[in-house]
Amino acid sequence: MEKNLIPLPLLSELPSSVYLRHDEFGADSHSAPHSHAWGQLNYVSSGVMALNIAGQRFLSPPQYGVWIPPNFEHSCYNREAVVYRSLYVAVEHCQVLPGQPCTLMISDILKAILHDFAERDVKVPESERDRRLAQVLLDQLQSAKVQTRYLPYAESGGLHAVMTALQSSPGDNRTLAEWATQVNVSERTLARQCLRELGMSFGDWRQRLRFLSSIQALDKGMTVQEVAFDMGYSSASAFIAMFQREAGCTPDQYRRQARRV
Repeated sequence: MEKNLIPLPLLSELPSSVYLRHDEFGADSHSAPHSHAWGQLNYVSSGVMALNIAGQRFLSPPQYGVWIPPNFEHSCYNREAVVYRSLYVAVEHCQVLPGQPCTLMISDILKAILHDFAERDVKVPESERDRRLAQVLLDQLQSAKVQTRYLPYAESGGLHAVMTALQSSPGDNRTLAEWATQVNVSERTLARQCLRELGMSFGDWRQRLRFLSSIQALDKGMTVQEVAFDMGYSSASAFIAMFQREAGCTPDQYRRQARRV
């Protein structure tokens, strides 16, 4: 087998209406493109997973999962190590779930149940208690808040150039007006492109990029102060406030949780 290639479950059909998968994948690991006749929730409780689904790129950081409806070809790549949780959903339960790939907010209840199943190494819910928990998983999945993608990408040349530069240096604090001058468009034009192509403001997109970059930095063992500085924040407290808004916990809490899962 190719080094760092993630093995796929050998399933021709699901053994139950929901099937659970949990694992840890090392840095620079990936899966080959594949598809299956059931839906799948991909979620990482530590790290960030990048997925390609039918030619679209999705990211799954903590607090967000990626939903893949049945029969969509997909693959994944992990730049850094991740703690992985997955829920396979039989096609009869997918009718009430999104029909297109999307990012879903992961509730604390959904997260806790996935963690519980992983801790007990439950793949197929067989006991009455576990079947009830599996039903709660489906209910939580159905009510999860939908986003198209956590960190969308742009097609316009100027905006694409800005995003590419920021991915190389997420701590760059240049304003939208300064970036507009850099790519020879007006600030108003660049702001409109952000809303039209990204579905969010430039500031919101940059904050999400910094959140994803900070997770990878924290996983490498950098201090909160070091990460705050690298992400362009003037103080650790400002960085911590941003991280807590995105992750629902502080950077230190995230690191402690990552050690437990």
